[in-house]
Amino acid sequence: MIRLTLLLVLTLTAFHTAAAGMPFDSLCTKTEHRIAMRDGVRLHTTVYAPRCAEAAPMLIFRTPYGCAPYGPGRFPASLDEGYLREYLERGYILVMQDVRGRYMSEGEFVNIRPAAAEGATDETTDSYDTVEWLVRNVPHNNGRVGFAGSSYPGFYALMGALCGHPAVRAVSPQAPVVDWFMGDDTHHNGVLMLTDSYRFIPGMSRPGEHTPAERMPARKYPSCPEGMTEYEFFLGIATLDSLGRMLPPTPFWEEMAAHPDYDAWWQARDVRRRCHDIRPAVLIVGGTYDAEDCYGTWNLYRAIRSQSPATPCRLVIGPWSHGAWRNGSGRLGPFDFGAEASWRYYVERFELSFFERWLRDGATEGEAEGEPHPTDTERAEKDAGAEVSVYIPGRNGWRTFDSWPPAASREVTLYLREDGRLDTLHPAARRSRSHYRSDPNDPVPYMEPLGRKRDKRYMVADQRFTDGRSDVVTFASEPLERDLTLAGPVEVELEVAISTTDADFVVRLSDQFPERDSLPGYRMLVRGDVMRGRYRRSFSLPEPFRPGRVERVRFTMPDAVHTFRAGHRIVVQVQSSWFPLAERSPQQFVNPWTCRPEEFLPCDVTLLHERGHASAITLRVVGE
Repeated sequence: MIRLTLLLVLTLTAFHTAAAGMPFDSLCTKTEHRIAMRDGVRLHTTVYAPRCAEAAPMLIFRTPYGCAPYGPGRFPASLDEGYLREYLERGYILVMQDVRGRYMSEGEFVNIRPAAAEGATDETTDSYDTVEWLVRNVPHNNGRVGFAGSSYPGFYALMGALCGHPAVRAVSPQAPVVDWFMGDDTHHNGVLMLTDSYRFIPGMSRPGEHTPAERMPARKYPSCPEGMTEYEFFLGIATLDSLGRMLPPTPFWEEMAAHPDYDAWWQARDVRRRCHDIRPAVLIVGGTYDAEDCYGTWNLYRAIRSQSPATPCRLVIGPWSHGAWRNGSGRLGPFDFGAEASWRYYVERFELSFFERWLRDGATEGEAEGEPHPTDTERAEKDAGAEVSVYIPGRNGWRTFDSWPPAASREVTLYLREDGRLDTLHPAARRSRSHYRSDPNDPVPYMEPLGRKRDKRYMVADQRFTDGRSDVVTFASEPLERDLTLAGPVEVELEVAISTTDADFVVRLSDQFPERDSLPGYRMLVRGDVMRGRYRRSFSLPEPFRPGRVERVRFTMPDAVHTFRAGHRIVVQVQSSWFPLAERSPQQFVNPWTCRPEEFLPCDVTLLHERGHASAITLRVVGE
């Protein structure tokens, strides 16, 4: 058996060598299928099989974004060069599938489809039925299957992990959607992420049954015209109700409007609640500067570690924007993170080795002879890669840890102090307060300059553009005496009093470079987020503020991975709008989905940093 295994490895190595540079239509064959699910709905499925007769693993990509080009003899450009070709050259069978209700698949599409009742269908049953058909019908497969997907397809990859089919051995959800109310794409802490939701949801939410087609029918709705910024466009529309009436029939938008709080409808769509007893190995991937699904990456890892501790689970986080680990160069804005942040480095160093380990190298002699395969725990003990790998900007290199946050990390609390100071000393002043007025008719922009669409570079943008605004308060540390490396979530605790019954709170954490730096004085955003004040005690049971009464607002920003170098300053800024990245709050305890323009009121905000009412942020830091 050892000799046969060695022969297989040599054969595949020879195929990989010969495949390099080969035209893709000579490298693989293409077949298209309509696979029937257990309820009779047929899903369009394309199989790209290498021209190698040896048994090969299958890697499945289920997507709502289409499997074009359709038809025999037509191949996607991604097979000619780039990410997917790496797999074909190594002898993998690649499978692309339109999920139900999208493109060439039948059925009705449901956003973040909740788990079905016993006997009904959902994304896990569709995943199971797909695997079952493929294992039985695709020639030369080795009986081992993986799922992968980035962004919304990351959600579908996770459904593959949960489907329970014994052939599924390895799954990689990348920037996965996990909870569209708490984080990811549509909301952050209950606040609608305006620019992304308006452009994304209409194309992903259509009424009624779907007729299979190579293209989804066009949906016309107003977009930001030439010569106008997105700030001007959305400010001119005024309300979410007006915005909704501009859209074609969009069921998911209407459902969001019907569920303004974190009720049972939203909770059923929180996939973190479904991560018990996962059998396949899992590789979770994401970017520090992912503007869409940063939240899902960190929190899916936590959910699996908590609910399924025996699952071999790796976490890889690089200095990437959304999806750049598959096609990026390692650059974002003015920052070049080097060759180790390129997509080629990621694929070869992390993803390929993961799937090779579990779909090919992970096979034992016993498995080849049909004996029971090792338990997940036994494999985890053998898998030296079962760890956390993060690229740390500022330090500009990869580090590995046994857990996340790292076991050796510690908390550092930075208090907001009088005169715009930020330090580790608890405030001692009897009375120390900052004041600003938030005017919803003049909201704070999220970056400058602004264009017609949301710019992903805002995640590392220079934050000095708000200096001089009276509706932003700024606190800065002294220059650091030594390096400080963040490795974990950022906890925010604000003591506030407001003049109205509700307000949002935005916190920006930045790294201010010294004047002698190549980017003199640059204030790089490290992490920022928004919190709706009415949810300060419960996201399900919102409460109004009592004007003038001091209240505590706590929230957790997504994890930060960053080294503040000696000589740099840590800067914290607090405000109540971040437009049009996030919707404007009416700053009253009214329904933001139905309120009228005249209900948007200015709000006087008092931020306390005094004895007994200390506002602060708490960082997780790790030593070198």
